[in-house]
Parts: sequence; structure tokens; C-alpha cells
Amino acid sequence: MPIYIWLTAILLFAALAFFAFAQAASARNGAQSAADAAALAGAQAARDDLLEELVEAIGSGEEGEWLDWLDGAEFPTGDGGPQAAADALAAKNDSTVTGFDPREVDGYLGYWAQVTTDYTVGDSIIPGTESQHAKAEAIAIIKPRCDADPSDDPADSVRFSCDGEPPIEIDPDDFDLDDLPDAADLFSVHLAK
Repeated sequence: MPIYIWLTAILLFAALAFFAFAQAASARNGAQSAADAAALAGAQAARDDLLEELVEAIGSGEEGEWLDWLDGAEFPTGDGGPQAAADALAAKNDSTVTGFDPREVDGYLGYWAQVTTDYTVGDSIIPGTESQHAKAEAIAIIKPRCDADPSDDPADSVRFSCDGEPPIEIDPDDFDLDDLPDAADLFSVHLAK
């Protein structure tokens, strides 16, 4: 009989410990999902800003400047849209952005986000978990999808092709944002590995 009691107690303790680790893993996965969403949202907002900067560069007629924007070589100088987008997506995942920065990753523009969950791991047999919040971080990068001929004179015309599609030709003196493809057609956004 005493062996049965000991075995039951050991099994019960093991089950409770497994449950505690499962709670922690669930919180960690939730934090990672929120970090991924925040980084992607920030990069997508920056991608939209890149399109606006490209339009301004083409309109200015300065040779070479529009190529930098098309190549994604410059961080957009927007009004904090990437940070706001990251905050909004993290909040939808019951988390708060605790760190957000633009970063260059393997030659591409990127955005790093760190989040902390608004919820805790919860009560368990491991002391202190009831007040522990999960944390995670992620980086999303923006990759250009288009190629242009650097010898093009932006004062005459701007030509580029994206992902093997037929070339797009723009008259810098007579165009607007509607003449360009969507930002998603010009730049891809995905998580860095």
C-alpha cells in the first residue's frame, strides 16, 4: 500500500509539472506569434512608406535617387507608421511592444520587434509563474522585387520590371501613385530566418 501511495504522488507531481511546462510553452508561443505579427506589421507599413518615397524621388527627377528607393536601400522617413502598426498588431495579440528598431539584415531593410505578453504564465506548482510574462522578438525584412536599368535618365522616363513581369514605364513629368503597382508588387515582406 505505501508503494502505491508513493507512485500515485510521483505521478501526480509529474502531471502537474508537465502542465506547468505546457503553460509556459503556450505563453512563449503566444509571445512569439505577437512578435512575428508586430515585426511584419512594421515592415509592411514601412513598405507602403517606401512606395511614397519612390514616387517623390521619381517626381524630383534626380538621377539615381529613385533607384535607391526602388532597391530598398533607404529607410523611409515616415511619421512613425511602422511603430504604430507594430503596436496595433501586438495589442491584438494581447501583448505590448517593448522594443522596436529599424535594422539592416543581410543587406535588406528590416524591422526588429520585441514584445511582452499582457497575460502571465499563470498559477502552477512552480513558484513565481503567476507573475511571469512571456517575451519574444522577431525581425521582418523588406526585399525589392524589381530591377531597373541604372542608365535610365529619370528626366526622360523611368523603366523597371518586377518578378519577370513586363516592364513598367513612367513619365516623371506626368504620373501619380496610381501609375505604379501596389507596394506588395514592388517589395516583399517576410520574417528573417
